[in-house]
Amino acid sequence: MPRNGDTYRPDLLTPQPGTDAQRRDLIDEQIAHIEALAQDDLETQVFTHTRTHWSRPLLATTRRIAESGQMQRRLANGLARFWRDTLAEGWPELRSIIHQDIAHRATAIATHGVGRTLGALHPDMAWAGDAITLAKPWDAEVDVAGRDLVLTPSVLSRPTVIIQVDTPGQFVFYYPAQRIGADRDRRSGKIAQVVGNARAALLADLETARSTAELAARTGYTPGTVSYHLSALHRARLVTKVRDGRYVLYQRTAHAAGLLEEAHCSTRRPSL
Repeated sequence: MPRNGDTYRPDLLTPQPGTDAQRRDLIDEQIAHIEALAQDDLETQVFTHTRTHWSRPLLATTRRIAESGQMQRRLANGLARFWRDTLAEGWPELRSIIHQDIAHRATAIATHGVGRTLGALHPDMAWAGDAITLAKPWDAEVDVAGRDLVLTPSVLSRPTVIIQVDTPGQFVFYYPAQRIGADRDRRSGKIAQVVGNARAALLADLETARSTAELAARTGYTPGTVSYHLSALHRARLVTKVRDGRYVLYQRTAHAAGLLEEAHCSTRRPSL
């Protein structure tokens, strides 16, 4: 994975899903695609593209694994385990957000056209009439004539937009799904000035009891960051926590709910 300051991540980690709408095992299909990736394709992405886009060399241990031919299997197994342990249980809710975004964008395309919809996907994206422009820390121009453009609403990439164009035949935009973060930012209000943006965002999203992994998926923060802020909120008696099987669920207290409501109301009052 890229480190701070580097923007490229190998496309093999996010294989473009198939177009068969009847398939229910897309995650299995994508993991199998990773495991079956040709060694030449893997080395192009892991060696050549990282050398071009990363400011630091590839770790020696990573290089050895890639050269051994074991990387495909290790990545497939690791992603399968990550899916099972962190996302599978909460996926129905996240998938619902994705489907709602797709329905919204389809309506927008039918009503206003493709160009206007592309320009409204993300603040960093714009439609120039004959090209898509994207604000990124590197300059490049990519000819994608003849390729399918795949728009992918994401529940994990907020607040950034990710473009996938290095793999031949693929042209994919991953953008934050419409509901991710929007309601949280609107409701946290002035309380963020007291507890900070991250903790205010978590409190706004804890009307329902949620696990650390679910909060990380919904907010875009890392699980470690979420855990750190939840511990502080628990010490301040702004959240409660209870164990439910393998998971610890957090929920805001009545006092925290009152603070949020007070902050929300204060933002709606007209100034005199």
